[in-house]
Amino acid sequence: MQTINAIEINDLKFSYSSKTDSLTYFNLSIDSLSIPEGEFVSILGPNGCGKSTLLRLVANLLAIQHGTISIFGKSIQNKSGISFAKTISYVPQMNYSIFPYSVYEIVMMGRTPYLNLLGFEKSEDRKIVNNALAQLEVEHLANKGINEISGGEAQRVFIARALAQDSKIILLDEPNSHLDIEHQISIFELLRNVNRDNGKTIITVSHDLNLVGIYSNRVVVMNAGTITLDGDRKTVLTKENIKRSFNVEAEVINGASDSMNVLVNPVN
Repeated sequence: MQTINAIEINDLKFSYSSKTDSLTYFNLSIDSLSIPEGEFVSILGPNGCGKSTLLRLVANLLAIQHGTISIFGKSIQNKSGISFAKTISYVPQMNYSIFPYSVYEIVMMGRTPYLNLLGFEKSEDRKIVNNALAQLEVEHLANKGINEISGGEAQRVFIARALAQDSKIILLDEPNSHLDIEHQISIFELLRNVNRDNGKTIITVSHDLNLVGIYSNRVVVMNAGTITLDGDRKTVLTKENIKRSFNVEAEVINGASDSMNVLVNPVN
């Protein structure tokens, strides 16, 4: 049976340009990247290398300047809003709301593509939202305003919204930012379970080599707007690759169930 590519990128180029002197100060250039359905991929790389830009392009939040991005064989430019929302959910690095929505209302927004013309939720929608709140351990905050809770709690709320959206692909830009250690682990544990049990394609941007080594099955490394490494975690997360990509010394320890622990130290 042929594997379906959830995401297919070809000859993608994107630039940010300065408005003051018209000089390009960042270029993204991806020759090709294929992500089969059901993979758990983590994108690594130093700050400013283009990880978040790539995720925003796939999420159709930035306009493609050159090349193509296809989702399940169809260009993202040809997908309707509702169809796209049922296919991809996106959790950015920083989430905030200028409106005083409650936590419950924020998570219910994930059900928007499934509501009827009048926008009324059904019992099934409420069940899915309550389940997402419980999975992210924020059900006790349901009636709180989103701007009344901590950054870490808000991060979990927006991940709950992505789960409630029930999309085939979930994009997360540094999902463990603002989280304490316990919840950093629980978020990646949850993402792996959603990947394994529900067949969701998970793509995260992360700086945590250790969590990536434990939970992701594929690692993409970027630098200066291009992909420099792409493969399974054991192939990519070696001492030599980590030093070359991040300028740190690392000790890689193979753990149980094919997982890896990465211990890093600055280069002397």
